[in-house]
Amino acid sequence: MKSEHPIQTDLLIIGAGPAGLFAVFEAGLLKMRCHLIDYLPQPGGQLTEIYPKKPIYDVPGLPSVLAGDLIQNLMEQIAPFAPGFTLGERAETIEKQEDGRFLVTTDKGTRHLAPAIAIAGGLGVFEPRKPPISNIDEFEDKGVFYIVKDPAEFANKKIVIAGGGDSALDWAIYLAEHGSEITMVHRRTEFRGAPDSVEKVEHLASSGQIKLITNAQVTGLSGSGRLESVTITINDNQEQIVKTDVFLPLFGLSPKLGPIANWGLDLDKMRLSPTPSTTVRMYRGFMPSGTSTLMKAS
Repeated sequence: MKSEHPIQTDLLIIGAGPAGLFAVFEAGLLKMRCHLIDYLPQPGGQLTEIYPKKPIYDVPGLPSVLAGDLIQNLMEQIAPFAPGFTLGERAETIEKQEDGRFLVTTDKGTRHLAPAIAIAGGLGVFEPRKPPISNIDEFEDKGVFYIVKDPAEFANKKIVIAGGGDSALDWAIYLAEHGSEITMVHRRTEFRGAPDSVEKVEHLASSGQIKLITNAQVTGLSGSGRLESVTITINDNQEQIVKTDVFLPLFGLSPKLGPIANWGLDLDKMRLSPTPSTTVRMYRGFMPSGTSTLMKAS
């Protein structure tokens, strides 16, 4: 249940990637309390979600650092300032209040109140790539999930996972090892993930801990009030109905600027331009934050 009262902070940061996290450090030195909103279930943006093991070579003072390690270091750096986080939710609307502060509400209804906002959205919101199933929207948060926010909620359940990349493979392995009944569906016989993960999934399948269905796609969903079963089409002509509690279509994420595009800000090719001239024309209180720039609104 959402609180009747909004989360209040000195600086509200849209985006919990490296720019947003470092903004917490800079604001903390000025004794400002910070709260961050991000659509992903954990801080770090694409560095933790897409390529946590990728080496990065353009961070000042670090010849090379793994993306995941960089985020871990940033989290340690800002820990003394105790920032708050609203994760797994998208900043949806903004309203200017009579006292000059901004009320930002997420797609889940969480409200935030702050006198200043830093937009550190990078490429924008990373939204899930949804499979072309006509009634999938009816079952979202009622058995259909695109992101695993709390693995404990999926323990000991019947789960159908669709996808062939690292995310699908890793969650299939983790959930199978924690008591869930996993059916994994992939449209090809080859997987795109790390060889070690592929090997583990194939081992779990051969030992009966995972039911692996290839050359197949989930094409239908059924249930009364919440998801009860999925229809799997194999080789384009054979249908199989599988009872399930959860369907996880894990086909990756695609960046979109999202609702920020409708907030009346000055944009250049769908990007915020953190320059003095554009800052003057923005709402007073907005701070566009780049990878190395945090500007105060004039």
